[in-house]
Amino acid sequence: MTQTATIIEIGAEDIPLHCPTANTPAWNYHPRVFLDVADTGEAKCPYCGTVYKLKPGTVLKGHH
Repeated sequence: MTQTATIIEIGAEDIPLHCPTANTPAWNYHPRVFLDVADTGEAKCPYCGTVYKLKPGTVLKGHH
């Protein structure tokens, strides 16, 4: 059985980014981990494998 990772597009309003998010179903909770998408434009949660990608054209202001 092959399982594909969930991909979620995020915007600047979602920074600082953490997984699980407020929209994560309760059955899928795990310890909160903060993810850095500033350098590469994407990050993968080490717990659940969800991939977060910045929406095209997203500008991060004030984040290094």
